[in-house]
Amino acid sequence: MNINVYTESTPNPATMKFIVNKLLLNGSADYPTKESAEKSPFAKELYKFSFVNGVFFASNFVTITKTEGSDWADVEPIMKEFVKGAVESELKIQLEEEAADVNFEGSETEVKIQQILHDYVRPAVEQDGGAISYRSFNEGVVTVELRGSCSGCPSSTVTLKAGIENLLKRMVPEVTEVVSEAL
Repeated sequence: MNINVYTESTPNPATMKFIVNKLLLNGSADYPTKESAEKSPFAKELYKFSFVNGVFFASNFVTITKTEGSDWADVEPIMKEFVKGAVESELKIQLEEEAADVNFEGSETEVKIQQILHDYVRPAVEQDGGAISYRSFNEGVVTVELRGSCSGCPSSTVTLKAGIENLLKRMVPEVTEVVSEAL
């Protein structure tokens, strides 16, 4: 199979989505630091580039966060070539397969919240090169974790409050607020 890589900017200027014409992963995997990449041969190789400051994988793309002071105009062609080679040589993303968690747990309300996040929010967040995970629901407050390009993105607060919070309040009356767990 001939691997094609194309890029897409994200709402976060420090991150770029490198999309390939092949499924890389069911679910997502976040390697926000060089140390966290120890279990990922692919991420570990990416961190060998001095300008790589974050790596996130989901379905058919890898989102790369660059260091401040590096320019996408310089970095993008190098990363495209690297990602193409890594995918062609089947460099592993994860050493042991971590199961994609699509079995929701908790009260009826918690399951409903997780289902909405999975069905409506996750695809939109993935479009922007990120991921969202449900953490908890306590006294009307839903706590989520934003990863990939959403982590540290200036517009993620707006997405969280105006988008996700409004959607959940509308669909699950018990929800009063949505907050993001700081990483």
